[in-house]
Amino acid sequence: MKLMVYSHDGFGLGNIRRMLRICTHLLDSIEKISILVVSGSPMLHSFRLPKRLDYIKLPCLNRGTSGEMYVKYLGIEIDETVKLRSELILSAIANFKPDVFLVDKKPYGIRNELKLAVEYLTAKLPETPLILILRDILDSPDTIIEEWEKHGYYEAIEKFYDRVLVVGTPEIFDIREEYQLPPMVAQKVQFCGYIRQQLGRKSPNLVRSELKLTKEEQLVLVTPGGGEDGYSLIDTYLSSLALLPTSYKLRTLIICGPEMPPEQQAALKQKAAAYPQVQMEEFTDDLMSYIAAADAVVAMGGYNTTCEILSVGKPAVIVPRIKPSQEQCIRAEHLAKLGVLAAIHPNDLTPDILLRSLLQKLHIPQISIPEINLNALPKISQYISTLLAKKNSLMPFCYQ
Repeated sequence: MKLMVYSHDGFGLGNIRRMLRICTHLLDSIEKISILVVSGSPMLHSFRLPKRLDYIKLPCLNRGTSGEMYVKYLGIEIDETVKLRSELILSAIANFKPDVFLVDKKPYGIRNELKLAVEYLTAKLPETPLILILRDILDSPDTIIEEWEKHGYYEAIEKFYDRVLVVGTPEIFDIREEYQLPPMVAQKVQFCGYIRQQLGRKSPNLVRSELKLTKEEQLVLVTPGGGEDGYSLIDTYLSSLALLPTSYKLRTLIICGPEMPPEQQAALKQKAAAYPQVQMEEFTDDLMSYIAAADAVVAMGGYNTTCEILSVGKPAVIVPRIKPSQEQCIRAEHLAKLGVLAAIHPNDLTPDILLRSLLQKLHIPQISIPEINLNALPKISQYISTLLAKKNSLMPFCYQ
């Protein structure tokens, strides 16, 4: 059985990391399934890809903090690039003939590049279900309602999609109400819970040993995700260390992110050189090992990072991104109200405020959050395996 996945890209690593996590679980839990991912993510090759999964790399688009989409590498116009991407996707579908098509975030893809593919599937492969998968929060309600009305997304879901799987919970953010979904669309929504992250490949003791931590030292992990807009967070954190009382024995591991511009990384490394207790790295494909080993985490508020923190119950200070989307800010505010983490609006970020929030979290024992559902992966697997089994049982009749 064949699953095809369209992974929305445009800013950072969040979408492709989340979709690869879902794909890996599907491969582990569903026998004889093969998965083909189509994505423009420039970092796909950096991840460990499991057997029975391969990908088609689309030319990169980038959204930037302004929200405007542009071509990241090719020196051609965006309309020309979108047309190329659209035709590559359509060709892949026509040849791969997926049994299920899973679409990330946008019903018609970036700049409607999936529209031809969606219409082709409906006309030529009508037995192939289309599933839309959404993270818990997309953006502010005003922004999403305007965008979905403008691009006809409500109608697209009602006409083409069998189900909308939301990796979140209605108790934290109910997209049916917040985004004013029409009844025919709302009834297709299935909340799956958040994505529990697997433990990393290294034990916390091994990580702390490799970093040469003493028993008295506490480890702070600082991560801005992909890092494209993470300079301010890391720079402020390094400035906060000058205010740290000498009684604290803190060690810091900073993961800059592979998409941080080289000149910014160089400037931060130069500043970090003044602090021998700070170690800085560009990227790891095993971030969970370091989150699990840390005593506290300072991070931006992306979906994946938040799920990683929730999965191991680590004290955390979140400084959410506010451009080009309000998604991280809304999520951080909701979770801060539950007492799960501390949130600092980036407009309020200063070395003093960051340090005080961090030290408060370091005094709190490991948190317990049983009220937050982290069972998205089994839910998604159960739904897709049911679809595949149903389709498999009907296959002899499809070709008579």
